Amino acid sequence: MADTIDHGTLSRLVEAGAVRGAHIVGQHGGWAVMVRYGLIERPLAAQRSRQVRLFRKFETLVTYLKGIGISKFDVDASCYDADVVHATRRPDRAEALKRAHEAAAHDAWFREQVQASIDDPRPSVADDEAHALFAARKAALRQRAR
Repeated sequence: MADTIDHGTLSRLVEAGAVRGAHIVGQHGGWAVMVRYGLIERPLAAQRSRQVRLFRKFETLVTYLKGIGISKFDVDASCYDADVVHATRRPDRAEALKRAHEAAAHDAWFREQVQASIDDPRPSVADDEAHALFAARKAALRQRAR
């Protein structure tokens, strides 16, 4: 979306001292940030969707702004609806996190198995030597079968 500002641009503007202010606007579902720089005011965009970013928790928003160097801002809570914020759930995220944890656990198990094989004190046989050994056994079995 061309009318928004992303995190990287906002960080660079703050570093350059170009940000004149931030206006926090309460909405259905959370808090949005309007950033003023020069004669322009633009909303902060979400990283992936490029839509206006909504922070569910005000504390998270404050931590974000302070982290990039904006510690003073004004707040308009006239349209904020706390009931909408708490009603919004993301069961798809819970399932995705569950799959991520399962994948991480499987990866750890697999790495342990590989390391155990590497650390195995029993003597190993080189690939060429194993092929030669089994070729000889195969030839012996064919000879016996005749």
